[in-house]
Amino acid sequence: MVFSSHIFLFYFLPLALLLYYASPRWMKHLTLTGLSYCFYGWANPLFVLLMFGSTLIDYLAGLLQTGHHRLGTWARPVEMLETRGSRTRVQKIALWTSMVSNLALLGFFKYFNFFTASWTGMVQTVGLEGLGIENVLRVTLPLGISFYTFQSMSYAIDVYRGHARAIRNPIDFWCFVSLFPQLVAGPIIRFAEVADQLRSRTHTMAKFVRGISFLFLGVSKKVLLANPCGKVADMAFDAASVTTVDAWVGAIAYAFQIYFDFSAYSDMSIGLGLMLGFVFAKNFDSPYLSASITEFWRRWHISLSSWLRDYLYIPLGGNRLGETRTYVNLMLVMLLGGLWHGASWNFIIWGAIHGGMLAFERTQGKQSFYAGLPHGLKVVITFVIVCIAWVFFRAPDLASALSYCQSMFGMSESMPGAPLIRGVIYQPYYVGFLAIAAMVTWFGPQTWEFTNQLTVPKAGVMAVLFVASIASLTVQEYNPFIYFIF
Repeated sequence: MVFSSHIFLFYFLPLALLLYYASPRWMKHLTLTGLSYCFYGWANPLFVLLMFGSTLIDYLAGLLQTGHHRLGTWARPVEMLETRGSRTRVQKIALWTSMVSNLALLGFFKYFNFFTASWTGMVQTVGLEGLGIENVLRVTLPLGISFYTFQSMSYAIDVYRGHARAIRNPIDFWCFVSLFPQLVAGPIIRFAEVADQLRSRTHTMAKFVRGISFLFLGVSKKVLLANPCGKVADMAFDAASVTTVDAWVGAIAYAFQIYFDFSAYSDMSIGLGLMLGFVFAKNFDSPYLSASITEFWRRWHISLSSWLRDYLYIPLGGNRLGETRTYVNLMLVMLLGGLWHGASWNFIIWGAIHGGMLAFERTQGKQSFYAGLPHGLKVVITFVIVCIAWVFFRAPDLASALSYCQSMFGMSESMPGAPLIRGVIYQPYYVGFLAIAAMVTWFGPQTWEFTNQLTVPKAGVMAVLFVASIASLTVQEYNPFIYFIF
């Protein structure tokens, strides 16, 4: 079930809000948890069991770490661990159980098919076909598993570090992990960010109205911008051959699609949270205005980049172990970040491109090699680098990605029919939406600031955009959410 669908907007959401606000205070989290499990199980009810199991392990891990593993002590207040230096064996086992179980769950469902295919391909290359793995089992990737495993696991880590109090009410913890606004595609909400809100939060008309504004703008960005740009990108990437100009247009269209697709989802997630009384942090900060790759990762998918920094980069040593180790850590984090997005060599290469740029910019004092150029030109160059990396993110396999890059740099001969695609992607409809996407990307206000102070004209604009989006949904068959596959 996607947010930008009739069944969610006109059936599930109104029913969820009705049940939530009709529930007494003590029952709101139970109601919200039930609704979230229904939302998650819509695609496949069996996926609910996986999420339940992961949540149970991390909930128990939190209790074990604070010494409240006996039934008789669960009712007592659970405090933060006072220091990070001394940990008991039980606390360490609880933490490792949480980490290993979550990573094993993620690893099996996300990388089993990739591992068996890569291994079989490798042994066949060296003439050892008999050692290949006959993969009779095809593992289906559960929706959002990358997000809720990271989110649930970070709770156990934060409790171990003393950064968060272990929660003793299981319903509150189940609600935190399964909260449907951010369940299947983020942003990755850390427990410390919403712990106080789980205990007590306000439900105000101002929050609710701003939440509706976020939702309306998110739906509009998704339907009116991401979807048309995605159609252009699909036509370019799916073509047997494209010219250099067409290849760049397709890459730029995909850059717009993934930005408006995911930032729209984040907007809708934040808006739905506000409607339920929760305040989530900003997840995008105009990333295509970045003047370097380092700045890009301060603006793009902020919840993931900060998660990788705090739970991977810093534990690996960060920049505390010398320059060489810092560069290695940056590369390793981005390689793993790429692999987190998907089980494919393409994602690893995407991570390597960004990791290499981050490491190189660190050698220049976190500045790009084009730091001396005018700011506008730095933004353009950064966007070009990001677009090249996006090719590996979008292409179905490595061979297709390399072939597409060759087309972008004029290193391949176009087939006779290649120019025919221009008659499709350069239709006024698509060109117009690409132009609007560019204007919004580089000159438009961010949703966060636009909704900060609502006025009647703003409300009118948002209402018109939302109605146009709903009208478009009735005739559009193309309405994917890119990050659902992660």
